[in-house]
Amino acid sequence: MNNNIKNFQSKINIFSKNILKIFLYIKKNYKNEPQTIFTKKIYSELITSSRLLEDFLDFHGAKNNKEWYFYRELVATVEHISLAAYSQKHIRNRLPFYKIEKIEGFELDIETTNSFLENTLYNIALIITKEAKKLNIKIPSNTYKKEDYPIITTKDILESNIEDIDKVKQKENIARIANNFINMVETFNDFMIYKQYNINEIKEMIPVKINVVEIRRFEMMLHNLQSYFDSYIIYNATCLRKETNKSLIEMRGYFSISFHLLQIVGRLLHYYERHLYDKGYKDTYKNCLANLKEIINVDDLLDSILNYGLYYVSLFLTIGKKKAQKILDEHIEESSIVVPVPRDTGFHFRPSKMVASIVKHYGSKVILKVDNKEFDAGSMLEITWAGGFIKRKNIKEVTFKGDKRALKDIKILAGLNYAEDMMGNKVSFPNNLNYLWNDSNEIHKDEN
Repeated sequence: MNNNIKNFQSKINIFSKNILKIFLYIKKNYKNEPQTIFTKKIYSELITSSRLLEDFLDFHGAKNNKEWYFYRELVATVEHISLAAYSQKHIRNRLPFYKIEKIEGFELDIETTNSFLENTLYNIALIITKEAKKLNIKIPSNTYKKEDYPIITTKDILESNIEDIDKVKQKENIARIANNFINMVETFNDFMIYKQYNINEIKEMIPVKINVVEIRRFEMMLHNLQSYFDSYIIYNATCLRKETNKSLIEMRGYFSISFHLLQIVGRLLHYYERHLYDKGYKDTYKNCLANLKEIINVDDLLDSILNYGLYYVSLFLTIGKKKAQKILDEHIEESSIVVPVPRDTGFHFRPSKMVASIVKHYGSKVILKVDNKEFDAGSMLEITWAGGFIKRKNIKEVTFKGDKRALKDIKILAGLNYAEDMMGNKVSFPNNLNYLWNDSNEIHKDEN
């Protein structure tokens, strides 16, 4: 054995020690105490240990070595299943605090998914020490004890003694987060799952329609919503006594539980796509895949992704959107503005679409007033109807009434002649109207 291999063998013992000690503990105790073995602390240590070990193996080329490839895949399995299980445990612990509507079957499906994740880790415990011995990795002589992995929750709650201080921008922040939540739900529409599917249908959807790249994008959007809420909206026990703030906590509950469910979906999707979906044609890959399928039930994994994760995300986002709309309606400040009609072209397709897009972006009600007639400024069709009336009457100015935020952007748009020149060609937007860029490009394609 040359010095390089000796150094590798010495270090693999070090980097494998903690993860093997944890799995010895799981292997010894899980069957006797299945309800208490898996805690957030044990998941946390499995995540950290497996990630460090996987990096070590990848650095030394284990992905391209037939002796070490399976051990490396076992370690990757530990990381992704533990990440999903950590989020799952968080949902179980926090469920009573989310203040969300009770959905029939959800708590049962929580336990089913939890059992799948725990059983998978137990199956790994039975295999990983055997594989380590085969590779001459030193097996720890001792293991952990139950007191090393206490349950994170207790019945003791610290006194809530921080009083709320009203902020000048509180109302604006609430309106913004409710509006962003509504917009996020609308962009998620293509991934909404309103029924539970059989396994053959699921395999046709994953990863062709539903894949980790898209799911992680929405996961990040929800994470940003939660971060913004926790940074700028105060919601301690004092404010919970106020009815309006109870609605805020309910709304947060819906996007928070959806975020953690998407964390589970994202981790399991990543694992499926990278480690179970396509392993190539070489015998090493085929044998490893066959061995992994002895450890992890692929059908149960796919069922957890779609019939548990995405199904309940869809339900919670739908309910949460309604809560957010109600909060938004209660917190918007209304005003009115008088602006000129688009020069030369009037309210034809493009300016009507631009105005409607602004109203839709803020998710609130805005009215276009022409003489004594009122039109829904969130509807491109109604604005174009108004455009015909405006043209016949040769009206030069109109009034918009409603959400102050939307009116501010409509006024900017009107100052740009509704983003088109005298020939009806589009012009560029200032930075605060950049969200209109995609709609403008779609209009341009349609007109060409």
